[in-house]
Amino acid sequence: MISNTQQFVPEKLAHLSSVMRGYIDRDEVPGLVTAVCRSDEVHVEAFGVQDLESKTPMRRDSIFRIASVSKPITAAAAMILVEQGKFKLDDAIFKWLPELQNMRVLRSIEANIDDTVPAKRPITVRDLLTFQMGLGFIVAEPGTYPIQQALAEAGLMPGPIPPQVTADQWLSNLASMPLAYQPGDRWLYHTGSDVLGVLIARVANTTLEYFLTERLFHPLDMKDTSFYVPPEKMDRFATSYFPDPEKKLVVFDPARGGNWSSPPPFQSGGAGLVSTADDLLSFGRMMRDKGEYGGKRILQSETVNAMLTDQLTPGQKAISNLYPGFWDTRGWGLGMAIFTTADAFSQVPGRFGWDGGLGTSWCSHPAEDLVGILLTQKGWTSPVPPPVCADFWRSTYEAIRGHS
Repeated sequence: MISNTQQFVPEKLAHLSSVMRGYIDRDEVPGLVTAVCRSDEVHVEAFGVQDLESKTPMRRDSIFRIASVSKPITAAAAMILVEQGKFKLDDAIFKWLPELQNMRVLRSIEANIDDTVPAKRPITVRDLLTFQMGLGFIVAEPGTYPIQQALAEAGLMPGPIPPQVTADQWLSNLASMPLAYQPGDRWLYHTGSDVLGVLIARVANTTLEYFLTERLFHPLDMKDTSFYVPPEKMDRFATSYFPDPEKKLVVFDPARGGNWSSPPPFQSGGAGLVSTADDLLSFGRMMRDKGEYGGKRILQSETVNAMLTDQLTPGQKAISNLYPGFWDTRGWGLGMAIFTTADAFSQVPGRFGWDGGLGTSWCSHPAEDLVGILLTQKGWTSPVPPPVCADFWRSTYEAIRGHS
């Protein structure tokens, strides 16, 4: 019998720990940190090492590149500006990003990049949050369409390394490209979040990092979340790895001297942040609790409800995908995935969150009073979550229900 004050089943938490440790023991993942929270009961564990070279032990406060888990954070920042009346969701963004006025659109996805028609309408703030701006990750083998090569040559292809130019230069490069599809037609992953970050900075008349720090990171006690790791924190920064064709781990980005070891030229709202388990737990708890954290109101509950409302039509999902079956149990809200039906992990709908391709995952689930964080430094080789991610969520949900 579980007591009223006990939010997790102890033996199932031990099983979660055992499952995660197995990935270290089998040398499948160098290290990882897990954090699970139900009500106010929090369990955080660190396993393995921060890097394979020096074998520095992983710590609870180890810092990871969170990649696309940056996207929901950027979305929350945008919604703060909506609450302030700085812009509305259906405002055209060219009011602040004039580079993106009068956009052209490919006549078809197969067309050469100069074979275009006028955009039927301007790109809106909502389009950025819902990835309906008309440009983003194109699900096809590289080189399939001329637009893919053009985006790659312009440094605009979504990838694990944030752009290495300034925000103004990046936006200028983007404006030189046609859109792949008409705004509002379909869901195309990623690029909207980077545009959203530039929009936030321009509307707030500051840097994206400053706005995030003042309006989210400081109020949420997210003291280690940033776009880079300063020297005094470098001993906590995990090295990033990807498997090579022989499935051996090779360094993708070192801690010292890597892409996140100094202030970047472009603060990527789509994939640029570093963070820790406890920092992300704070953000996840705020979102779980409808915008409130530690007695402070970060977002209005109505705003969070809007963020967790599916913004896509069945028709849009039918022609948009990330991998087969992606939309079977989920929709897309304002800046994150929302699970609208039962899935492999939970029979209760309402879980929301997102993953990062460099090895991270976050979800909150208000109906279960749950927040979960998984941080690894092994990059994903496919949009489909790897076994360590699936096992983390399966074991987490077992720990709140006592399933065998």
